[in-house]
Amino acid sequence: MDRGAWGFAGITIVFWASAFAAIRAGLDGLSPGHLVLLRFLVASGVMAGYALFRRLPPPRAPDVPRFALLGLLGFFVYHTALVYGERTVLAGSASLLIASGPVFTALLSGIFLGERLGPWGVLGTLLAFLGVGLIALGEGGGLSLDPGALLIVLSALSASLYFVFQKPLFSRYRAEQVSVYTLILGSLPFWVFGPGFLPDLARAGTGPLLSAVYLGVFPGALAYFTWTQALARAPASVVSSLLYLSPLLATLIAWGWLGEWPAPLVLFGGGLALLGVVLVQRFNRA
Repeated sequence: MDRGAWGFAGITIVFWASAFAAIRAGLDGLSPGHLVLLRFLVASGVMAGYALFRRLPPPRAPDVPRFALLGLLGFFVYHTALVYGERTVLAGSASLLIASGPVFTALLSGIFLGERLGPWGVLGTLLAFLGVGLIALGEGGGLSLDPGALLIVLSALSASLYFVFQKPLFSRYRAEQVSVYTLILGSLPFWVFGPGFLPDLARAGTGPLLSAVYLGVFPGALAYFTWTQALARAPASVVSSLLYLSPLLATLIAWGWLGEWPAPLVLFGGGLALLGVVLVQRFNRA
């Protein structure tokens, strides 16, 4: 993998890892619905500008419903569940739960694409689900599951559906087109949070507003561009392996930015979940 690919991939991972702390910072002054609405107003504006600059053609009419469904799953459901979940779940813990997403992707690929799990994949899946359960217990104080953690698991599941169902589109569209079309169409449902939006912005402090803008520009739009550039320069399997660093970076960023540090049970569960993901992605053979 050349230096350019490393650079683009590294920028992407840092932006995506920082999003968990930025969400917690944004919730300090904005409601969850208005935070995601502002974020995707910014992100869709940046993506629309990029599409005009690159002169990307519009999607074919028969594919618009698929792009809209992908946008609903990969952006509206994913980010809404994540933000509402982070009202009670620490940023580092949220990143560990999201990191379990590849396990859901592997299971869904088996159901919809016929990609079966081998013995290592089954073991990895069991370990990942055990880890997710321990994270949820740790966030709930060790005696009960935190409802916010369950919302973040829903977020990871919706992202997995997004990854599985977008695969057929790559035979007709480039990766950057899929990212642009799904993000722009996926931004439209956020207007369900429109009531009270402007008064909430007026009451929010500068910090939460800047956090929302940061989320829209950097993790929300620019990171998709840098990720596409990394994938164009190196094999997807190599680039994607860097995603294992995201929970560590997210935890460190949240510690430095917000002073948050997950409980020991959460960290242990996160380690199990990541081990399960590695087994599923690296050692699974059908």
